Amino acid sequence: MTPDPRSRPDRGDAFHGGVGDAAYVRSAIEDAHRREWAFVLAATARVAGDLDLAEECVQDAYLAALDAWTRQGVPSSPGAWLTTTARRRALDVCRRRRTLRDKLPLLVEPEPALEGVDAGDGPDCAAVPDDRLRLIFTCCHPALAGEAQIALTLRLVCGLTTRQIAHAFLVSEATMAARVTRAKKKIAAARIPYRAPDADELPDRLGRVLSVIHLAYTTAHTDPTGAELMHRDLAARAIDLARMLLALMPDEREVRGLLALLLLTDARAAARIDAQGRLVLLEDQDRDRWNRGFIEEGTGLVARALRGGRPGRYALQAAIAALHDEAVSYQDTDWPQIVELYDVLMRVWPSPVVALNRAAARSMVYGPQAALAEIAELEQHAARAKADSLAGYRYLAAAKADLLRRLGRTEEAVLTYRQALELTEGTAEREFLLRRLRELGAG
Repeated sequence: MTPDPRSRPDRGDAFHGGVGDAAYVRSAIEDAHRREWAFVLAATARVAGDLDLAEECVQDAYLAALDAWTRQGVPSSPGAWLTTTARRRALDVCRRRRTLRDKLPLLVEPEPALEGVDAGDGPDCAAVPDDRLRLIFTCCHPALAGEAQIALTLRLVCGLTTRQIAHAFLVSEATMAARVTRAKKKIAAARIPYRAPDADELPDRLGRVLSVIHLAYTTAHTDPTGAELMHRDLAARAIDLARMLLALMPDEREVRGLLALLLLTDARAAARIDAQGRLVLLEDQDRDRWNRGFIEEGTGLVARALRGGRPGRYALQAAIAALHDEAVSYQDTDWPQIVELYDVLMRVWPSPVVALNRAAARSMVYGPQAALAEIAELEQHAARAKADSLAGYRYLAAAKADLLRRLGRTEEAVLTYRQALELTEGTAEREFLLRRLRELGAG
């Protein structure tokens, strides 16, 4: 149940457990951060009218909880406690600022507030009852650059630290901090409204939100440089964000499709590495380790996302993932239907990466030689194009090498695996490519 931000932690909010137990309290705070961060920050931002101030007050509230909960016990509604504490701090700061402006009118100019931000529960709140929706759409406003949208969403909505975001996107912490700061200043300077978009704005804005969540999960799914294959925390945050968006917009089919895609992909996470931490391809995975709960939930969402008209890119990708997850074995996968879905996806969302995945699927129906011809066309396109191409894309070389290996063209496969290796930094993926080279006698 979503906590009521107006509930008071000192009135009827019973405390339980954890008195004097620092480890228990820290665990409760970590759980509250994971579950409640977005709600607490969004509710506080509506009071503060300033994202920097709201974030500072929320961080102070979590710090205050460490002391208060150790002394008094963990409240029965941690989210309500944190929300009330953060909002009170924001109101205190706003009052002090107003007092200072009143006393020093000649020295201090009033700062413009974010358009659409109210100081309490006004009419806008009734129209859009969940503050988190406002926060998500504020982070993904079209006035912000794409990288800023992603960084802000991960920072403010997912609650990731600047260090975590910087690591995920392969930039320094200072660079990411500057990126987030610039985005916040842009929101304030451009008076970007803290609200859900109007009906005529919704399609474009929703597409940006879905893209950011999908990219967050994709970033988490395979760490391009680290020793671990996945960022499990970031993957979980992306799934939680998709769940939140579906709860807020239950009639949007593409929101349903995105959540389905993430669940059906994440269902295979435990089987992607073996006991030694080595990468395991889909064809070799132990399907008993797949998360059947996620598969059942995801396939149900796919069925509803595909009904009612032309399916979108996320629903189609989810349908492909569902066919993989429902197959008893890799050999029993319905590859012809997967190819048909990729054909439709290419029309809905023409992308070089989709074309590469389609070629891999076609190799299972028409053989590796036919797929190799398609990859040759992709390579030519990548050589000509300067943007939105597969130039330097490590999976293009890896896919080509696999097709050459299957065709018995060992020398060419070795050369292409080495090309893929040069483009790959992640430990698990590099070890997999080295294993392939050793299998081909080129260790």
